[in-house]
Amino acid sequence: MTNSTTSTIGGLPVEITRKSSLKNMYIRVNPPDGIVTVSAPNDIGDETIKNFVLKRMPEITKVRDRILAQARQSKREYVSGESCYLWGKPYMLQVTYAGNRYHIEKTPNRIIMTAPVGSTEENRERVMTEWYRSELKRVLPTVLKQCEDRIGVVANACNVKYMKTRWGSCNVAEKRILINLQLVKKPVDCLEYVLTHELVHLLEKSHNNRFRSLVEKYCPNWKDAKQFLQDMPLDHMEQGDDADE
Repeated sequence: MTNSTTSTIGGLPVEITRKSSLKNMYIRVNPPDGIVTVSAPNDIGDETIKNFVLKRMPEITKVRDRILAQARQSKREYVSGESCYLWGKPYMLQVTYAGNRYHIEKTPNRIIMTAPVGSTEENRERVMTEWYRSELKRVLPTVLKQCEDRIGVVANACNVKYMKTRWGSCNVAEKRILINLQLVKKPVDCLEYVLTHELVHLLEKSHNNRFRSLVEKYCPNWKDAKQFLQDMPLDHMEQGDDADE
């Protein structure tokens, strides 16, 4: 059973969702507008939730300010003249209408999409997304193996998923890693940093001093990579888009 309400806490509107399946409370700050959401068990009272949020308000404000300041690309229509990124480099998109099949190829400065006459924006976006997925999956195994060999751990699986609130995640119990599809648009160093971050969780679950020292050891340029992730434009998002876990 799920019950949702909205309350103002610390001057911010907070969307509160109570679920019978939850045992703990969770806070998320959601892009693109920094909306704060709390998920809580059904038996948690309003005052407990309020105190939970207020205690974490400095961190919430910091994350929210960063999200609101993050540059985002304008809404894509997947037509000629738009810019798109691949491994940190900007390309101009060129769309040619011909035939009845989709095809994408990359030149030194352009990404050329051939699409059927009358193709829809939705279909062009789908084809572009799948092309990005294939590009990431082409590079991912090599970078993953390098990171695993360097750290001395092996993931049971490393999958790609379009995520809107995180660059990667690690299920430590199953040794399974998820990588954000958007990383295909960032420099390869960023992919290496995120993979290192997630693999190090197999040695240290918490983001404590040991965890940070291990990331520093196995990815010395992590600060530069993290700065790239913060500075480069993210995909356009509409408020209300579902966020992947």
